[in-house]
Amino acid sequence: MSSGIENDPEKDGARMSFEGTMSYGDYLSLDPILGASKPISNAHDEMLFIIQHQTSELWMRLALHELDAARTALQAADFPPVFKMLTRVARIFEQLNNAWDVLRTMTPSEYTAFREDLGQSSGFQSHQYRLIEYILGNRNIAMMKVHEHRRDLHAMLAAELTRPSLYDVAIGHLGTALHVDLPQSPRNTPHKAVAQIEDAWAVVYRDPRTYWTLYELAEKLVDLEDYFRRWRFNHVTTVERIIGFKRGTGGTSGVQYLRRMLEVELFPELWNVRGQL
Repeated sequence: MSSGIENDPEKDGARMSFEGTMSYGDYLSLDPILGASKPISNAHDEMLFIIQHQTSELWMRLALHELDAARTALQAADFPPVFKMLTRVARIFEQLNNAWDVLRTMTPSEYTAFREDLGQSSGFQSHQYRLIEYILGNRNIAMMKVHEHRRDLHAMLAAELTRPSLYDVAIGHLGTALHVDLPQSPRNTPHKAVAQIEDAWAVVYRDPRTYWTLYELAEKLVDLEDYFRRWRFNHVTTVERIIGFKRGTGGTSGVQYLRRMLEVELFPELWNVRGQL
């Protein structure tokens, strides 16, 4: 039964004609974005697979935007926006985590219908994911080889290796606040746990009122890695659920490789220090 209420946006003042002016679709460049989802097989579920990964790359683009700005602000000791941006990155990874729930609606039979069409393409080859790891401190230069066929992407990753990681900058502030010289990892190697850095964080955690800014920074970093770890765990669970222990399309050992990645710690001292308290 009709309510009798007429819904005409134009009468409410909404603009209805966009000839010669920018519309919603123009601003968001929706034509190229939506047109980029192009399955190459006839399998119904390939569209899900493509959009899952395309949207993940868009979220990672935003994460990189935030992380780069957070590092710049942290270098300038402008802490409040750093906290805001790190919180946002953690929530971005929460969105990435939720996306696995959608992909897991695809069964092994449905994936098999188009898997061969992927060739050797694999999320393992995502340069944005690699750049996120590099900014955070997991700088495995062996992964650079995957991008040698794209000089622009290889150069982007190489340029990142010349800069201190976000965690390096945080450790610099930690040393300054405690008046101690803390070791820095070489910029082209993954950060490994250092007892001296762990002890310095312990000073902060034992007296948070005195070192509140560093205490809050530490917890923002832990929160970010918490969501990052969940993303990795959901990734391996999804892969095992869909392909079992088959090798990945990119040639990795698949689930076994992803399980090894679960052991990688971005900010190890911040996790290890909890055993001291």
